[in-house]
Amino acid sequence: MEFLQHMFGASGVEIVASTAGLLCVYLIIKRHMACWPVGLLQVILYIYVFYQAKLYSDMVLHIIYVFMQIYGWWYWAQDKQSHAGIQIVGLHYRTVLGWLVAVLLGSAILGGVMNTYTNADFAYGDAFTTVASLAAQWLLSRRMLANWLFWIAVDIVAIGIYWQKALIPTAVLYSLFFVMACSGLGLWLAEYRRQNAPVPQEV
Repeated sequence: MEFLQHMFGASGVEIVASTAGLLCVYLIIKRHMACWPVGLLQVILYIYVFYQAKLYSDMVLHIIYVFMQIYGWWYWAQDKQSHAGIQIVGLHYRTVLGWLVAVLLGSAILGGVMNTYTNADFAYGDAFTTVASLAAQWLLSRRMLANWLFWIAVDIVAIGIYWQKALIPTAVLYSLFFVMACSGLGLWLAEYRRQNAPVPQEV
């Protein structure tokens, strides 16, 4: 642990949180129920990390994540009981556009508040990752395919912020998140098509 701290200039808490986050996304891609308890550990640890880094929007986001992790855990459990596995839900492009407009508007409002009333760094970028992550987490909790589109956008912005804040393990983590989110989108899309493929009729 001391070697990692010297190499990355980061706390042990951040390293553990980053590792849990990586495992969590892998389990989400696999649609495995263990993603929720692992994700819960991740978000609790990151509340401390972001408080120390003065990224207050991210800190508030992860406090909200605690409750959303619990909700997603419960919702997926209900779905698994009623189906053979976790069912993926598609979204019409107009619905996705509506979510996008809501995210941009919410980011502008939150960014303005943080920029005016706090000493937050990267107020608008941090606000975007916060609002877009909330949208993505909700869509994920409801098993909706479009969650990956918002995670990809979050990852791109977050990589730049965390790198400049010298949260190097977290920046590396979000680079991996970006790759995994692209993979998750492809795999979930293929599974969604398989789940919704017409059943061959017997002759």
